[in-house]
Amino acid sequence: MSTVRLNGSGVTVGDLVNIARGDAVVETAPEVFDRLRKARVILEAAAASGQPIYGMNTGLGANLKTSVESDHAAFQRHLVRGRGVAVGPVLPRDVTRAVIATRLAMLSVGGSGISPETYGALAAMLNAHVHPQMPSMGSIGAGDLVMLSAMARCLIGEGRAEFERQILDASDALKRAGLAPASLKPKDGISLINASAVSVGEGALALHDARDLFAAQRQAAALSFEALGGNPLILTPAIQAARPAPHQGTEAAALLDQLQGSSLFESAVAIQDPLSLRCVAPIHAALADALERAIGIVEIELNSAADNPLVILDEERVLSTGNFHTPALSLAFETLSLAIAQAAAASAARFIQLTGAGRNGLPRYLSPVGGASAGFVPMQKVVTALMAQIRHKANPVMLDFVSVSEGVEDHATQSALTVRKCAEMLDLWRQLIACEMLAASQGIDLRPGHRCGQGTAKTHGLIRSLVPVLGEDRALGEDAMVIFEALPFETEVSS
Repeated sequence: MSTVRLNGSGVTVGDLVNIARGDAVVETAPEVFDRLRKARVILEAAAASGQPIYGMNTGLGANLKTSVESDHAAFQRHLVRGRGVAVGPVLPRDVTRAVIATRLAMLSVGGSGISPETYGALAAMLNAHVHPQMPSMGSIGAGDLVMLSAMARCLIGEGRAEFERQILDASDALKRAGLAPASLKPKDGISLINASAVSVGEGALALHDARDLFAAQRQAAALSFEALGGNPLILTPAIQAARPAPHQGTEAAALLDQLQGSSLFESAVAIQDPLSLRCVAPIHAALADALERAIGIVEIELNSAADNPLVILDEERVLSTGNFHTPALSLAFETLSLAIAQAAAASAARFIQLTGAGRNGLPRYLSPVGGASAGFVPMQKVVTALMAQIRHKANPVMLDFVSVSEGVEDHATQSALTVRKCAEMLDLWRQLIACEMLAASQGIDLRPGHRCGQGTAKTHGLIRSLVPVLGEDRALGEDAMVIFEALPFETEVSS
C-alpha cells in the first residue's frame, strides 16, 4: 500500500486520487506537528489576553457579536452539531476520502490552531477507513461548513459512518476500527469545518477524470480525421506558430502524432474541412488551458491555510480572514465546464458529419447495406440529447446566491455546485466520446484501402476488440456503452 506524506506543501491532485481511490496511507511529517503546537500556543495566548476570536470565544455568522463566556470545548461540540443541516444523497466513498485528505492537507500548513490531538485523530480515522456519511447538499461556497460538520461529528462519535462496507453508528464504526471518539479542544470544531474541503476534494477527483477523458477525446477526434478524410495539413506546426495561443501547438502535435503514417498524407483531401475538424487544435487548446488553470487553483487550495480565523505563525498573532472564500476556484470550474462543452460540441458535430447523407465517399448513414437501413442515423438523436445535457451543466451558477445570516454572509461563490455540475458533465462527455469513436471506426472500415496512422490504428484496433463492425442494423446503443465502460483507454497512443 502506498503512502502520501503531508508536510504542509506539495500536495497534488494525483496525491488526492491516490488517497481517495487507491487507499494510500496518510503520513504526517514531524514538522507539521511542530507547527500545530506552535500555532496552538499562539492561539491560546491570544484568547487568554481577551482577544475576540471568531468561533472560539464568539458565535458564528449572525451570532458573531455573541460572546462565549465559559466551557469553550463544549461550545465546539455544539458548533459542530448546529451545522449538521446538510441534506441529500451521501457523497461516494472516494469523494469522502478526498474531502478528509483535503482538510488534512490544509491543516498541515499550520494556520488553523487545531490541536495536534484532533488533527491526529482525523488522520487516524481516514487511515482506518472510517468514512462519515456526508450529505451532498448545503454549501453555497462560503466555506463548506454544513457538509464538513458530518466529518467532524463522526470524529466525535456522532452521526453515521461506513466501515468495512457497512453503515454503522459513528461510535460503533470508530470502536470497530480501534479508535476512540476525539475530544474537541477550544476552536477545534471550527478548524475542522470552516474550509472549502468538499469543493476542493471533489474538484481534484473531477480534474483527474477530466484529464483522462481529454486524452480519449483527442483519440476520437483523430479517428474522425481518418474516417472523414480530413486534411492533416491543418495541424502543421507553422500554422500553430502563426497564432501562438497557449497549448495550440501542443494539441495540434498530439493529433498529428496519431495520424503519422496515415494515407491521408498521400490522398487528395479537401482544402477546408468543416470547422469541427479544421479548428480542433484551438478548441482543444482552450480546454487544455482551462484544465491546467483549474489544476493549479486546486493545488493552491490544497497547500494553503484557508482558515478563518488564521494563526499567523511568523507574526505570532491571530486575525480574521476571507481565505475560505473561493471565487477563483468557482471561476476555474465554470471555465472548465464551458471548455469541455466546446470540445463536446465539436465531437457532436463530427458525429453528425460522419453519420449524415454521405460525405467524403462514406455511404449514407454509415450503413454498408444501404436501402432502408437506418445505420447510424438514429444515434444522432442520442448525441443531440447528450449535448443538450452537457450545455445545461455548462451554464454558470457562481452568481446564483442570496444574502444569508442576517447580511453577514452577503456574498458566495457556489464552488461546491460549480464543481459538482462539472463532475456530472464528465459521464455525459464520456458517452459522447464513445459515440464518436463508434461512428468514426465504422467510417474507417468503410473506406477501402485506407491506411490509418500509427496512433489511430491502435485506437481503431482497441475499438474493434470491443465491438464488431456494423453490417446489418443492430442495437448500436449497446455497442456505445461497451466503449463507454472501457474509456478512458490505458494510454493515449502517440509516436
